[in-house]
Amino acid sequence: MVAVAIFAFLKGDEPERVATGTYLLGWLAGLLLQNDGQLYKNFQWTMFLLDCAMAATFAYVVWTWRRSWTIWALAIQLIVVMSHIVYLFDVRPPIAAFYTVLNLASYGILLSIGVGTFWAWQERRAAGLE
Repeated sequence: MVAVAIFAFLKGDEPERVATGTYLLGWLAGLLLQNDGQLYKNFQWTMFLLDCAMAATFAYVVWTWRRSWTIWALAIQLIVVMSHIVYLFDVRPPIAAFYTVLNLASYGILLSIGVGTFWAWQERRAAGLE
């Protein structure tokens, strides 16, 4: 996560920086808002609202900048939001499956930001702007 963030802030354009900042703030807020004592008992509304806010920010990035990687980041974040909804409606998935989806989604978002940053960097180099 740190390597992708440094790469995005140093070599990325504005959409990569906004998405990375959103991801890092969401990660930090998740650490602060998560109620560890209630992980397996109750639905965590604060985490759900945080993930919805992150999805809204990624949707803004998709809408503002026409980059293909932004759609992937938004789609993966929407999978996270949908995982919350499945857990809320008590469809009875194992809790380990819920957390596996959240963790794998984080890797997917980081991968899409990293790939998008690499493409933006290479486009600037090809244009002779670096």
